[in-house]
Amino acid sequence: MTVTPLLGLGDFGTNCYILGTDRKNAILIDAPYSADTISAHLDSLGLSLKKILLTHGHCDHIEALSGLCKRYSCEVYISPDDAAMLADPALCLAKYFGTPFEPFYGAKAISDGDEVTLDEVRLKTLLTPGHSAGSVCYISDDCIFTGDTLFEGSVGRTDLGGDFAELLGSIKKLFELGRNYTIRPGHGSPSDLYTERRFNPYLAALRGE
Repeated sequence: MTVTPLLGLGDFGTNCYILGTDRKNAILIDAPYSADTISAHLDSLGLSLKKILLTHGHCDHIEALSGLCKRYSCEVYISPDDAAMLADPALCLAKYFGTPFEPFYGAKAISDGDEVTLDEVRLKTLLTPGHSAGSVCYISDDCIFTGDTLFEGSVGRTDLGGDFAELLGSIKKLFELGRNYTIRPGHGSPSDLYTERRFNPYLAALRGE
């Protein structure tokens, strides 16, 4: 598997990740701003997009979703708790932020513990509510795609329908995996679990401080 990060896309500076397989197929983690930009990267890598895995349903992670699916006819996966956001500009906060929105229908439900596979690539789903009710992380061999659950030195905001106590519980689940995974977040730079457990100022309660 190859991982190509596309960082800081659009007004919200949203990250997405292209996972390429040995057979030149691809999984995309989140679908933020500009289907054209993402498609150009896929083309430059010689990859065919087969699946889009959404970490949650907020507008800055789904803006390119409909455009990409029209081009590639790919499968889309999202937690049932966030699925309604894909068709509702109010629920996904596009109306609140005044951002472009095109509804999408037909996503497949994904649940805690589910495994998504494509060729040799395997990703395990971990439900991590808090930033949104249906936020999930995707775990590969050595990294976790954390969406807006955990960032370098920060965590996802919870003032727009989230719950901070629930978010901390979800991050605790990441630490309980018992391994120092690299984290590839939905915004900002990569980090790793041990660094965040030790230094992230928003996780003081998990450290007993």
